[in-house]
Amino acid sequence: MQLQPPYRKIIHVDMDAFYASVEQLDNPDLMGKPVAVGGSEIRGVVSAASYEARKFGVRSAMSGVLAKKKCPHLIFVPPRFDRYKEISAKIRSIFYDYTDLVEPLSLDEAYLDVTENKKRNPSASVIAQEIRERIWNELQLRASAGISINKFIAKVASDINKPNGQKTINPEDVMTFLEQLSVNKFYGVGKVTAAKMHNNGIFTGFDLKKKSLEELTALFGKSGKHYYNIVRGIHNSIVKPDRIRKSIAAERTFNENLSSEIFMLERLEKIADELERRMMKSKTKGKTVTLKIKYSDFTQQTRSKTVNHFIAKKDDFIPVVKELLFQEKLKNSVRLLGISFSNLDSEKKEPVWVQLEFNF
Repeated sequence: MQLQPPYRKIIHVDMDAFYASVEQLDNPDLMGKPVAVGGSEIRGVVSAASYEARKFGVRSAMSGVLAKKKCPHLIFVPPRFDRYKEISAKIRSIFYDYTDLVEPLSLDEAYLDVTENKKRNPSASVIAQEIRERIWNELQLRASAGISINKFIAKVASDINKPNGQKTINPEDVMTFLEQLSVNKFYGVGKVTAAKMHNNGIFTGFDLKKKSLEELTALFGKSGKHYYNIVRGIHNSIVKPDRIRKSIAAERTFNENLSSEIFMLERLEKIADELERRMMKSKTKGKTVTLKIKYSDFTQQTRSKTVNHFIAKKDDFIPVVKELLFQEKLKNSVRLLGISFSNLDSEKKEPVWVQLEFNF
């Protein structure tokens, strides 16, 4: 099976160790040193790690205690999301010099469709190189990029020559690239799915391609069709510049575990203040309120309730939060609480971009 033109020209730009790199940029004393954003050697979770820290095995979502064990001279710094958003906006403005078809995935990565672009440059690879050079020259930050015919392959490709590199998978090379690719490298295939694939003799794209649609559906349900298509280079998802935020949330990780609902209510009041501020700023309302609880053993629980009208003010949703808190007995002491709104009234509004903030 050969892919047929016309082909899209998609770039996936991924900033290198973005949060940590911004911290090193703003504080030259941190340059060349292992840095962890968030967490601490006492508790908390690492949000991001510099490449110097990654050499020791420090990774995002790792507990601060474990990170410190792996890298005793690790430097912890608190996150500054306002600063990251400020830099992210400058990066995005560079993207818009080339195309209006920009789909941000987070503060530090985005898809660009440059099939038709403002520079009238037929080479997506040259555009990606120019964007990366501009990010460095204007912001002194490094970025990597993947370039190919669809979002899936571009995303996979952007990881190949990290950090500070790029990889182009040309149309004629797509099938060979996918067949040789380890299933662990397929975007969206996590450890559990990869293990299941391995147990069924699927280690590479070539192995995956040998499986029929019926076999893959039997093994992986609805995802089976997705795997059947992507290994054949079929991924028709377009770059969506107007992705709508589906939820807005605020949460806090505590320095000490909480075992009393009274103390939890005090913290939830403050979290609710922050969530109300974000809802007001985004001019958004929601119907579904969710309480997130993470226990001291790192297990997580969510409790939700949907009301019959859109709300956004604290006075309207804090009673729902309290009801959810006392809905059932807590299983353990609590290390994190969060409140979120979903089922928003923003379907016809501008996108709502919210970065969760953490109190480490």
